[in-house]
Amino acid sequence: MKLFSANEIKEIDRYTIENEPISSLDLMERAASAIACEIISRWRPNKRIVVFAGPGNNGGDALAVSRQLIEQGYKVEIFLFNIGGNKLSPDCATNKERLLALGDVDFTEIVKEFNPPYLSKSDLVVDGLFGSGLNKPLSEGFASLVRLINESGAYIVSIDVPSGLFCEWNGENVRNNIIQARLTLALQFPRLSFFFSENAGFIGTYKSLDIELSQDAIYTTKVKKYLVERGDVKRALRRRQAFANKYDFGSALLVAGSYGMLGAAVLAARGAMRAGAGVVSVHAPRCAMQTLQSSVPEALFDADKHDIVTSDISPRHAYDAIAIGPGIGTNNPTLDALDRFLIEYKKPLVLDADALNCIAMRPQMLNNIPAKSVLTPHAREFDRLFGQFYSDEARVKKALEVAGYYNIIIVLKGHHTMTVYPDGHIYVNSSGNVGMATAGSGDVLTGVITALIAQGYTPEMSAVLGVYIHGYAGDLAEKAEGAYGVVAGDIAANIGRAIKEIMTSV
Repeated sequence: MKLFSANEIKEIDRYTIENEPISSLDLMERAASAIACEIISRWRPNKRIVVFAGPGNNGGDALAVSRQLIEQGYKVEIFLFNIGGNKLSPDCATNKERLLALGDVDFTEIVKEFNPPYLSKSDLVVDGLFGSGLNKPLSEGFASLVRLINESGAYIVSIDVPSGLFCEWNGENVRNNIIQARLTLALQFPRLSFFFSENAGFIGTYKSLDIELSQDAIYTTKVKKYLVERGDVKRALRRRQAFANKYDFGSALLVAGSYGMLGAAVLAARGAMRAGAGVVSVHAPRCAMQTLQSSVPEALFDADKHDIVTSDISPRHAYDAIAIGPGIGTNNPTLDALDRFLIEYKKPLVLDADALNCIAMRPQMLNNIPAKSVLTPHAREFDRLFGQFYSDEARVKKALEVAGYYNIIIVLKGHHTMTVYPDGHIYVNSSGNVGMATAGSGDVLTGVITALIAQGYTPEMSAVLGVYIHGYAGDLAEKAEGAYGVVAGDIAANIGRAIKEIMTSV
């Protein structure tokens, strides 16, 4: 699914109005119907509903929703903010007239002073103050109103986006002046800002409502931001030919494990095997042989000359994909080995975990990372590499910068893992759950991405597909074990099943 900016959505609205054709007022009525139906499906008519409407089209939506709810027997208190008078958009003004035409309506238009109503935790507040067109932080009276609503404890439903929140970047926003919705009813599309962890308290749960915007406009509008869904992955995965053999599915080398951290190598190998690599080899210290041969007998073992750490990375074969990092540690022999290897090797790599920590200790290694390599840091690893950041948004912005500068792919792991391409594309993952926040989960992901590269998928595609498959496997594990009970081995065990379900889904 494409993730559009506010201006792009405005253009899609305009195209829909001109080419369906449909009036802007009727399109607003369509959106209001979708919102009202959602509210009716969740709350009974005896629920106290207080609607706050702004002067623009978001306020027009709120007024149309109020009228439709009243027509269905709901008691609604409406507050329309028209500070100074004559500030309403044309469609908002028309919906005000339609609302008042009902007769006995609990309606207050605020032109000068505002005496706020009492709000309690048992109330439902519909936030229709400002929508996706907002381009500056709320201030003064509206900021005070937002804080009043937030502090009331009422259940808040925001129309399209929570008032005060920008659709994409909020680094310069005033966070105290943003509505803290429990439910956000997005019109047609979610927004990029919905997927940053620091905005979770503003969004609550979101649901996208189909208001039938032009599919032609949606298809032809070019964007660089996407939400990756199951159908996207299904279309990209290739079916296997009946007469294929293991060499058709590539060879993968995992440089992983050290004394005390051999589990990381096991998990990465299991992830790679379950993701379909034809041949998986693990290069590890000699102490790992028994563990790996017994835990992952399907994988080949390539012993380092050192007993307990990796001291040399010299592939014995021309592997189709190489990953370095899970559990290798950051001791001096391993640092030196990685440093030498990056200078010599020129094909894309997968770099994770301790490989990233090694690079953070010797930043000059960044300059030797092969083009189109995939780096898979979690937040702390990213910060060690590129500086201290205090929000997901700031990390994504930095990832866009460094991915372009070094010509690499960065997989920023998190609840909504974001894959950043060097050309500025961002792919937001939609699979996965909180149960995957467990040690070793990232090692499995490394194996999955490496296996896909070995099978001939591009590094860019392998990163996006691997992240989704990994998350889907985590969802399967969570169904079986519960969010508390998922361990990384459960995720690895479900990788093959995840691919099967994705490919056979309707």
